[in-house]
Amino acid sequence: MRVKNKVVIITGAGSGIGRETAILFAKHGARVVIADVDEKGGNETVDQIKKILSEYPDCTGDAYFAKLDISNREQTVQVAQEAVAKYGEIDVLINNAGIVKDALVTKMTEDQWDKVIDVDLKGPFNTIQAVVDDMIKHGIGEIINVSSIVGLYGNIGQANYASAKAGLIGLTKTLAKELGKKGVRVNAVAPGFIYTPMTAKVPEKILEMMKEKTPLKRLGTPADVAYTLLFLASDEANFINGAVISVDGGLLI
Repeated sequence: MRVKNKVVIITGAGSGIGRETAILFAKHGARVVIADVDEKGGNETVDQIKKILSEYPDCTGDAYFAKLDISNREQTVQVAQEAVAKYGEIDVLINNAGIVKDALVTKMTEDQWDKVIDVDLKGPFNTIQAVVDDMIKHGIGEIINVSSIVGLYGNIGQANYASAKAGLIGLTKTLAKELGKKGVRVNAVAPGFIYTPMTAKVPEKILEMMKEKTPLKRLGTPADVAYTLLFLASDEANFINGAVISVDGGLLI
C-alpha cells in the first residue's frame, strides 16, 4: 500500500500507460480519478479496477471516471474541484495524456503543430494550475509529468511532439524550484519505446529496429513506466525533486 489513501488524478488513463498506472495505484490503496477524453476507455479502466478491488476487500483503493480534455482549462478546473469535493484533497497529479500528429517539418501543418502543443504541453500546464493551490494549501503534493526520450533527443517527423515533451521537461524543472519550498515535488519520466495502442500503429520493421537499439532487446511495457510513477508518487521518493527519469531500457540514440 505505497500510496494508501492518496487522491490521484491520472490524465490519459483510458488506455496504455495511464490505464496500467491507474490500476497499479488503486491496488496500492490510492483513490484514483480516471481523467480522459475517451469516455469508453475511461469507464473500462474503472470497471477493471472495481473488479480487481472486489477481490481485496481490505484495500482502500477506489476509482471513478471524469471526462477531460486537458487542453480545455475550464474542464481541468472542474475535474479538480470534483476530486476535492469527493475525496477532500488532491495528493498526486500524473500528466500522462498526449497525442501525436507526425509529419516532417516541411509538410507539417499549423493545425498539426497547434493541436499537439495544446494537448501535450499546454494541457499539463492547465492541469497543474487546476490542482496546485489545493496542494499548496495542504503543504504536500506530487506532480509527475510523463515526457518522452523524444523530448531529450528529438525524432524525425516529430518536431511538434518533441518540442512539447522537451517543454514539459523545462516546466518540470522550473516548477520543482518554484513549488519545492511549498512542499510540492515535481518530477518527470521519459519513457522510451513502450508497447501501447499508440506504438502498435508503428510499422513492425521500425519496432524491431528499436529493439535492436535497446540493450535489453525488447520494447518497454506500460507496467515498466507505471512502477516508476508509483515510486515517485510514494513517500519513499520524498527527496526526489526536479528529476527526469528515463525508462527506456538503455536505448542507444
